[in-house]
Amino acid sequence: MEDGTFESLGYCADTGVDDDVLQWDQRADCEVRQILDRIADKWSLLVIALLDKHSLRFTELRRAIDGVSQRMLARTLRHLERDGLVSRTVHPTVPPRVDYALTPMGATLHATIRALVVWTEEHQNAIAAARAAYDRRAAAEREAAEREAAERAAIARAALPSRGSPALSGQVVS
Repeated sequence: MEDGTFESLGYCADTGVDDDVLQWDQRADCEVRQILDRIADKWSLLVIALLDKHSLRFTELRRAIDGVSQRMLARTLRHLERDGLVSRTVHPTVPPRVDYALTPMGATLHATIRALVVWTEEHQNAIAAARAAYDRRAAAEREAAEREAAERAAIARAALPSRGSPALSGQVVS
């Protein structure tokens, strides 16, 4: 084993060689990548953002998150609870009442998410302009490629002898 190499395959921290983000980003078994995949998905971000101020019931979360299915929300909440970011409190009532809230660690993550949202709000117009410019360039490139393909097809048709010509029928022209 090389110096600076850890025996655990899942350990993705700096091994002393360099501090390149690709070191952990490329490996599916990396803990850092797994955590980032979990907390950066769209449903997790929305759940964490909604639970910032107060606890919410499952149905309140579902109503507040447009497009989330019951199954996906339940799965997201289970994963966030397992990771220690969300707590689940069951109240002994009929029917049972379940509240979800951010844990102290989840609250620290919310501060990071808030910074991401602020960045997004500050740059949304620039991103929209970049997208529009890209879409215009891509459309122009597609149109140019289609024109070139049509021109090549026309040249090929013009260069080929017609089907009724003697050269194609095997007849000798005198």
